[in-house]
Amino acid sequence: MVGGLLFLAFAYFAVGQAAANRSDAQTAADAAALAAAQDRRDQLADAWGQALLDPTEWQDIFEGRAQGLGQSCWRAEQLAAQNDATVLTCAPEGLLGYTVEVETNDTVGDSIVPGTEDERSQEAATAVIEPRCTFSLLGWEAGGDTLPLLNCEGDEWELDPKGPKDLLPKPQDLFDVHLAD
Repeated sequence: MVGGLLFLAFAYFAVGQAAANRSDAQTAADAAALAAAQDRRDQLADAWGQALLDPTEWQDIFEGRAQGLGQSCWRAEQLAAQNDATVLTCAPEGLLGYTVEVETNDTVGDSIVPGTEDERSQEAATAVIEPRCTFSLLGWEAGGDTLPLLNCEGDEWELDPKGPKDLLPKPQDLFDVHLAD
């Protein structure tokens, strides 16, 4: 009877090891996907800042269509490495997101289950970027002294084309980044 109880204890321990390793993989995948999406968000915010004086370009930028955007998977690789994992795949999810799959560098480890000692956990995550702002071009004149009012989820920005750049909305004001359900 003691032998059976000891076997059950080791079996529960093995399941716990595998669950912990899987949890580590999910954490690394989540962090990597968020990092890639945040890098893309920052690039979109920079593009918006460069197009500030041409509000006709704003909607395309808020929808993820901006010129000169670079790949953001390098950030996913950095965050995966910081979480002791390796990126297996990283790909844009439409124009406003990234899906990343990672594998843990650590194995499940020794257990009573034969053949599992070299197994690594793999998990995937998707992070999305959602624009937070709306605006209307009605009444706006190209070349005028004013820009359209930018409404970012209740925060209104009266943009001054001649004002200091540090008073412009930050990337997190313009876009929300979160994990997809």
